[in-house]
Amino acid sequence: MYRASDHVDNEEWVAELDRAADRLGLGSRAKTTATDLFLSHVPEKERSKRAVAAASLYAGALVAGEERSQSAVADAMDVARLSVHNRWKGILADAGFEPPEW
Repeated sequence: MYRASDHVDNEEWVAELDRAADRLGLGSRAKTTATDLFLSHVPEKERSKRAVAAASLYAGALVAGEERSQSAVADAMDVARLSVHNRWKGILADAGFEPPEW
């Protein structure tokens, strides 16, 4: 869970996440879920935030039933696909979801 101040403190990252979701054609449920996941997992190091935002966007799209490839999400967020690959399952598991085994 996150505090309202987390949203304010990370407003630029939430906006970047929204822009990437728009580029991917994701709906409001995927955007909201991705934002919630990101704000619940914001790393302290600024350099890690883009990767966590990308993994949260990928996971949020999965939860909303709007799957996109890891490569497409990575491109939309300007990170390496491996950044998404290494983080998305942990983010889903921490949020109480059962990540798929594929």
